[in-house]
Amino acid sequence: MEPTEERVDERAPLRRKLIAARQALPDRLERAVALQGVLRVWLVSRREQSIGAYWPIKGEFDPLPALYRWTEGAPEGVIRRIGLPVADRETRSLRWHVWYPGCAMELDAYDIPKPKDTAEFAPEMLIVPCLGFGPGGVRLGYGGGFFDRTLASVTPHPTTVGVSYTHGFLPMLRPGPLDSQLDAMLTEDGLMWQKD
Repeated sequence: MEPTEERVDERAPLRRKLIAARQALPDRLERAVALQGVLRVWLVSRREQSIGAYWPIKGEFDPLPALYRWTEGAPEGVIRRIGLPVADRETRSLRWHVWYPGCAMELDAYDIPKPKDTAEFAPEMLIVPCLGFGPGGVRLGYGGGFFDRTLASVTPHPTTVGVSYTHGFLPMLRPGPLDSQLDAMLTEDGLMWQKD
């Protein structure tokens, strides 16, 4: 068994526990509203003009309303783009296609909605969902390795910003050998970590 497979198996019970805890949060709506505000404020000082995000599943925070507001605040003559991932089952990696409210959608290879027939682009920033997170930008995802595999192959490397509710903080979480560390981490309580 390869070390990465062993690590995934070891973390499976933790992943199930975090998903259940997130879905059971009695104040998840309030936390989501607070995190929308944190994300919007954090984006104000950023220079990137294209952001790849994700379609929320399993009780994840939905970044799309904040990102849409970010596009509306673009300086005159500047076009800001939002993208959603399209999963490639063969390479187990992601590509981003333009998304906007009301665009036609279809299900991807994993039954997650994706934009239909929109342009592919390379985002300057990725908003990354975190099931759990640790000190210094360590992220715990669902175990498929899609984000890590994609980031390892993309040049130039986009800025990576994790988003999660604070219940997902795991102080003892350490990165595995193939894990990419985030450039910043946001929760409903604010900026938790950012690379210098």
